[in-house]
Amino acid sequence: MSTSGYGRAAWVVWGVGLLAYAVAVMHRTSLGVAGLEAAQHFGTTPGIISTFVVLQLAVYALAQVPVGLTLDRYGSRAVMTGGLLLIVGGQALLALADDLPLAYAARILLGVGDACIFNGILKLLPRWFEPRRIPILTQVTGMFAGFGQIASVVLVLPLIQTMGWRMGLLLVAGASVFAALAIVGWVRNAPPGEEADTVVDPLREIPGRIAGVTRHPATQLGFWVHFTSGFSMNAFIFMWGMPYLIVGQGLSQLQASGLFTFLSIASMFAGPVIGALTARHPLRRSTLALIVVWSLMLVWAAVLLWPGRAPWVLLVLLVVVLSVGGPGTGIGFDFPRTSLPSTRLGAANGIVITGAFTGGTLLILLMGVFLDWIAGGRAYTPEHLRLAWALQAPFFLVGIAGILLSRRRLRKLMEAQGVVVPSWREVLERLRRRRGLG
Repeated sequence: MSTSGYGRAAWVVWGVGLLAYAVAVMHRTSLGVAGLEAAQHFGTTPGIISTFVVLQLAVYALAQVPVGLTLDRYGSRAVMTGGLLLIVGGQALLALADDLPLAYAARILLGVGDACIFNGILKLLPRWFEPRRIPILTQVTGMFAGFGQIASVVLVLPLIQTMGWRMGLLLVAGASVFAALAIVGWVRNAPPGEEADTVVDPLREIPGRIAGVTRHPATQLGFWVHFTSGFSMNAFIFMWGMPYLIVGQGLSQLQASGLFTFLSIASMFAGPVIGALTARHPLRRSTLALIVVWSLMLVWAAVLLWPGRAPWVLLVLLVVVLSVGGPGTGIGFDFPRTSLPSTRLGAANGIVITGAFTGGTLLILLMGVFLDWIAGGRAYTPEHLRLAWALQAPFFLVGIAGILLSRRRLRKLMEAQGVVVPSWREVLERLRRRRGLG
């Protein structure tokens, strides 16, 4: 990459991408804050409305690989523009729908459109910025999800409550068209004078290309890091966190909402720190991810094993480690970025992104089935929710095994290419010698 791509234009391209991502997350989380209003509009229960979220997350995960292939073929500008228009169309359809089938169709559109945005930004970063900046920029990009979540609370919900379901959603959807226009006007797939890194595969070769990217240990390690760092946070944010805090821990609605807000804010601060550590210690990225995962396991174990209600300090600590788990997923994107050609990053990043969303969706469904079974049609108790959250254990174990196995394969490949990751014993011995020389 030449230096012609650096400068103000790069920051404009990235800034417009951040706007698009915040808008996408605002629409993604809108039902999380307006679930009661949605239930009232459609004349159903919040439990049925929760299936909208599960469907949307499942579509988001399933769409990642096709979207990644489309990014590799057509570039970020076209795909992100189309994604935002799908989001706008999905929200408009949800606003106008009076029955559940149309509402489900609306969330499918939104899920597909949402899948286009974050991966599209990741595809742009290596073309516009120096490699040393990318880990931090990736984390800051993910940080903007917090702004989207806050916008759903301070913008979407008040509009629905004051102007009604239909008009409130239509206004938000209409305003979001400006983000699509900004992408058309300001985003370019490559700096001036450089060719876009797109590739046109014959249709018969696409399955083989997907298989090749999927088999690469860098993609697999990225997937397992994303899965293990993020599934717990997704299940907490999108479905079972609020019931656990209110019913399981006896918090008020205001206290639980405060912890959710704190989670978003803490994630914003944790992202740049994780990004800086990833950039500073590129050979220890998987170790950093494992520290995040072990912290999640340790704090969850402390909360779930605590007799009775956990103390407030421990719940705050839980929210802190969950907030770090979000940026922890971003470490996963750094493995394919440094190991695969840029023409395959769209597909590879798509596979990585499915990690936490697949894990989170499966955990949400598993917890829901378990709670319905153990409660037998009655209201959930704190003990029911405690046991349901304990179902995370096999997810963590499978994820850690996936990280360790794929890391071993990637390090063997790196050794064949002349890059050797020193053992911790060698690192400590080197530090001891330096101190002796000093």
